[in-house]
Amino acid sequence: MATQRLAAPTAFAPIMFGAPAPPGDLLSWNWAERRLREAEHYWIATTRPGGRPHCRPVWGVWLDDGFWFSTGSLAARNLESSDQITVHLEGGREVVIVEGTARPESDPDSLQTMCDAYGPKYDHPISPYEDGTVRDSSGTGGPAYLVIPHVVFGWDENMSSPTRWTF
Repeated sequence: MATQRLAAPTAFAPIMFGAPAPPGDLLSWNWAERRLREAEHYWIATTRPGGRPHCRPVWGVWLDDGFWFSTGSLAARNLESSDQITVHLEGGREVVIVEGTARPESDPDSLQTMCDAYGPKYDHPISPYEDGTVRDSSGTGGPAYLVIPHVVFGWDENMSSPTRWTF
């Protein structure tokens, strides 16, 4: 089943430090989406079955339908018991935090789209396999996931223009 383009989110001022953020300019979704597309490294946070957090850096791509990544690590096992995930860009100056659900994807066309974006971005080609995984030329790889955002937070340098987008 091919995935669909995300609907445009609605922007609000978030709760910051326990209170509504002061009224002001909100960031545009284009601002956040550009950072998500251009980022090289992302941090994902999942939860172990016992409740302990698990956070790791991954490579991935932001496409029209959400955030794509592949992993064979503990995160994959965690996502089997809870599909809840947070994705964060590596920097802390222009922050974008995605909260959503990660679903394993095995549709060949969708995986090919992910691989077509991932390979050139990292100069590390990957390909879909018949078992629904993606792998590089050495055979290393794992399942691919699509993160569907529910809420995204962002703020510019010095925590200016804090914005909460909901889908």
